[in-house]
Amino acid sequence: QVRLVESGGGLVQAGGSLRLSCSASGTIFRINWMGWYRQAPGKQRELVASLTRGGYTNYVDSVKGRFTISRDSAKNTVYLEMNNLKPEDTAVYYCKIIVTDGDYWGQGTQVTVSS
Repeated sequence: QVRLVESGGGLVQAGGSLRLSCSASGTIFRINWMGWYRQAPGKQRELVASLTRGGYTNYVDSVKGRFTISRDSAKNTVYLEMNNLKPEDTAVYYCKIIVTDGDYWGQGTQVTVSS
């Protein structure tokens, strides 16, 4: 079984920065894909950023140039560096990984950006 633990959320003023972390533990043979989603109240969950095993990254247009996804493979950890945060970035952020035997989600961490 794989467990994901997220951290780094919080309250920040517009223009500020936060760094989210998601650490995976358990029996992990290979992580093929890592991503961050977010879900704001009353909205559908959306994929914000993703990182493939080969190092290819992808971002939703609204965060391009502001967010950066990265990983520490030795620690099975994925990060989301968020800069120049805007009130519309307020949401619960979830990490997800796809491994050999399936996919797993983190518990979510709240990010609130005040104007």
